Amino acid sequence: MATIVRGHVPASEFALSESHAALPDIEFDVEQIIETGEETVMPLVWIRGADNKAVQEVLDSDPSVNDVELLSDLGDEQLYRMEWVEHVQLVLQMVTNSEATIIDAFGGGSSWYLRVLYPTRDLLSKTNEFCKANGVNFDIETIREMEGDPAGRYGLTENQYAALTQAVERGYYDIPRDNDLQALAEDFGVSHQALSERLRRGTKALVEDALLVGPRSKDKDT
Repeated sequence: MATIVRGHVPASEFALSESHAALPDIEFDVEQIIETGEETVMPLVWIRGADNKAVQEVLDSDPSVNDVELLSDLGDEQLYRMEWVEHVQLVLQMVTNSEATIIDAFGGGSSWYLRVLYPTRDLLSKTNEFCKANGVNFDIETIREMEGDPAGRYGLTENQYAALTQAVERGYYDIPRDNDLQALAEDFGVSHQALSERLRRGTKALVEDALLVGPRSKDKDT
């Protein structure tokens, strides 16, 4: 069955490592990765944390990239198209030999964080074998099967999933609201505060799982 994996790679072992080192506060948010050859990939990358002049200077001197093209400059972030030509072995292995799709890739601080969809669990094993054989440090944080209970597919506990779905179905998120938190809490047999915390943590977990790729907090609900 299809499997979603979240993990991280040291920035020094990935593309744009010298840009990372030159501008420590810079962040890379990859929107799309396209395989362009046996040893290259072409991503679309949002870059944040430095002005365009500083970004362009480090990219021009970074040996891991070629053919850098600025597509959009919004002042506080820029969208670039480029070729990654070094430290791309892991990406190529995932995309080609393991038939995976890199859903998200985010570079910040000392690591790159990846979220990857594998068609089967066996294909994930191919990536693990490749990493061991080639000394690549891909540290897996979570593995989630796409089949099974809905809560697990979205990174939620069963209580969080029930609270969020019931809140939506009963109009808690409507404008104006058709139901208030106290009434929902009574139906769940918990306090107003307990349900409020459950909804906040569930919303946070859902956003982190669906929209964010970087470091995650370890908050859990019961």
